[in-house]
Amino acid sequence: MTSYRQPGLVLTDRHFTVPLDHDAPSGEQIRLYGREVVSSARSGADLPWLLYLEGGPGFGARRFHGKQAWLGRAVQEFRVLLLDQRGTGLSTPANRQTLPSRGGPDAQADHLAHFRADSIVRDCEAVRRQLTGGARWTVLGQSFGGFCATHYLSTAPEGLRTVLITGGLPSLDARPDDVYRAAYPRIQRKVEAHYARYPQDIERARRVAAHLAEHRPVLPGGYVLTPEAFQSLGIQLGTSDGSHRLHFLLENAFIDGARGEELSDAFQEDVSAALSFAAHPLYAVLHEAIYAQGEVPTAWAAERVRAEFPQFDAAKTLTGDDPLLFTGESVHPWHFEVDPALRPLREAAELLATRGDWPALYDAERLAANEVPVAAAVFHDDMYVDTAGSLATARTIRGLRTWVTDEYEHDGVRTSGGRVLDRLLALVRDEA
Repeated sequence: MTSYRQPGLVLTDRHFTVPLDHDAPSGEQIRLYGREVVSSARSGADLPWLLYLEGGPGFGARRFHGKQAWLGRAVQEFRVLLLDQRGTGLSTPANRQTLPSRGGPDAQADHLAHFRADSIVRDCEAVRRQLTGGARWTVLGQSFGGFCATHYLSTAPEGLRTVLITGGLPSLDARPDDVYRAAYPRIQRKVEAHYARYPQDIERARRVAAHLAEHRPVLPGGYVLTPEAFQSLGIQLGTSDGSHRLHFLLENAFIDGARGEELSDAFQEDVSAALSFAAHPLYAVLHEAIYAQGEVPTAWAAERVRAEFPQFDAAKTLTGDDPLLFTGESVHPWHFEVDPALRPLREAAELLATRGDWPALYDAERLAANEVPVAAAVFHDDMYVDTAGSLATARTIRGLRTWVTDEYEHDGVRTSGGRVLDRLLALVRDEA
């Protein structure tokens, strides 16, 4: 273990070994990385543990600088573990550079099937037993981390002291088609709100899309920017500052170059950084699989369901006068063609999309008998997680207390400082 300091904090690098397949514990092992964080004033105290599970899938735990966001509130009473879920961050990686060593696409797809919430929760239990001596811990799950926390309640509640969920109460039985059928209208509302705030962006977005339809530029790093890929910048619109970031990106789109009007280098760099999956390929590869349960393949649900919403078709929009609609949190087959970080994984992703043997993730009966204190922040009209589905799940989990708010967007636990975490702790302690 290596320990070091930031202002007011002591941090310790921790490494764990777990089975790739928990049903074959003597088989291949993979590494997990977690960063322990504790207040420097209480570093020697016997504090309860709080495990943080990041959103995603495919993102390592957030790298904080000091007591940012909710962390300052957490270290007032907890020893925090920021866990890089399997395949992410400093845990054993799963990406275009490592997966070919597994063999062909079939072997890669079989490997990637072990990177959903069910395996992540079994990792957490293995880590808990090593770290706490068997004591229960509190879990804070953001977005997909909340999906994992809900699975935790379904399968291993004996490891849990309390559960806190922000923007991540999943529907227990919605199929991927249902997820996206509910998502596209929410996305459209966010786009319309953006254009109401920045009406000048209506013309700018159409102008960029028309340019891309004609030229299909290749961005720095090899990303092919198509109109559909440009539309996916709308994923930003579900965060607190996403509308503003999108606006500032669009206002810098064009420059008068020696050959006439062209996309500015600054715009191309920013778009490349925003759209590339190089740092989080599992997000694309497993995005629909996180909703899969049973024998029905995901079969590129977002792409199929999008056909039911023709207002999102960029080509049709450009033949008329309607505003271009951005899209949001959806992954499509063409992502694996335009993004060089995903192209080598295209065949494995296709196999995952046709897979029909996904285990169930949630146990409604066990959740209905829940005895673990649980509180969840549900963000009104959350772009990424269906509010109606979240509230239906909240009614299923015995004893769960909800805080439904439109004060924050999906990233409220980060942007609120410690307020969201403080509110959830008060709810599970019957102090609010």
